[in-house]
Amino acid sequence: MANIKSAKKRSKTNEIRRQNNVARRSDIKTSIKRYLASLQEDDVQTATNLFKATESKISRSVGKGLMKKNTASRKISRLAKKLAQFKQKSA
Repeated sequence: MANIKSAKKRSKTNEIRRQNNVARRSDIKTSIKRYLASLQEDDVQTATNLFKATESKISRSVGKGLMKKNTASRKISRLAKKLAQFKQKSA
């Protein structure tokens, strides 16, 4: 354990930030799972709405420093590709 006051504070803030990051990451994963489940259920409207929400969460995570820009872009691209294939198949 740290002895210096500023180091103690740093340790506390690091733990709080870690917990926030874990929660955000979990929220993104849950959102992706819901989106993929809606694709399995053949619900176009719900899938489109969930895609927009998921895309927003992923994009915001870049600003928060949770993931890098290219990683977020790759995830969004793959999700969008699945939605486009789904729409094409159902049309």
